[in-house]
Amino acid sequence: MSKTKRINPRRPLVAGNWKMHRTASDTKVLIEDIVKRVDRVANIDLVVCPPFTSLAAAHETLGRHSILALGAQTMHSSKEGAFTGEISGPMLREFGVRYVILGHSERRQYDNETNEKVAAKAIAAISYHLRPIVCVGETLTQREAGETTAIIDTQIHTSLAGFPVDQIEELVVAYEPVWAIGTGKVATPTQANQVHRQIRKLLVKMFGDPGASIRIIYGGSVKPENAVDLMAEPDIDGALVGGASLDARAFFDIIEATRPARPNVND
Repeated sequence: MSKTKRINPRRPLVAGNWKMHRTASDTKVLIEDIVKRVDRVANIDLVVCPPFTSLAAAHETLGRHSILALGAQTMHSSKEGAFTGEISGPMLREFGVRYVILGHSERRQYDNETNEKVAAKAIAAISYHLRPIVCVGETLTQREAGETTAIIDTQIHTSLAGFPVDQIEELVVAYEPVWAIGTGKVATPTQANQVHRQIRKLLVKMFGDPGASIRIIYGGSVKPENAVDLMAEPDIDGALVGGASLDARAFFDIIEATRPARPNVND
């Protein structure tokens, strides 16, 4: 049975990570389909993160629809340089990118993206007026070994080292248990909220009272079927959606699950 919705003072955020899916022409179609469904959404931030090659098409399409913000899936920490295949903050900003995912588990696994690299990218993102979505999460082996708390502690402290406190309102943290990404498995709402609560305590310890206002979203096989129960938890402020964000109807259903009874107290 689904849990009752509760009020959350933090403005919820739902971001779709398209990963290596959709050509430029496909991107236009998908964005138009999403916009048609969501129409107007109050008190919630919505982001789509297509591949680099689709950013121009997404920017052009979103130019007519301010309801969705544009995000990128990673970036380099340098402004420019001899970094073949990379992309910089200023390049992203030219296409109207507002958010950037950093430290996604797939980047950590396949591209050796360390906590230190993530920290450098997060600081660079802020300097280019981009909002970083910093990802953390444990593997199945680490969870089964009872290491979740230690792993999350290290990732948060190191990945956010040096992050400017006066820019804390621009930061989003995403908890994505690696064992639940693309596997069909998902952390139970209680399991997810426990880690979110741990992250929130760490953020307050690092940044003081402003740390309590940082949005912490959940990523890991989020689907319409489990979104309502996940979003009912008090420390889950939204979702980083993978495969389901490639289906406009499924993405809309997740947005709907996130939206009810969560007004922004600042509005």
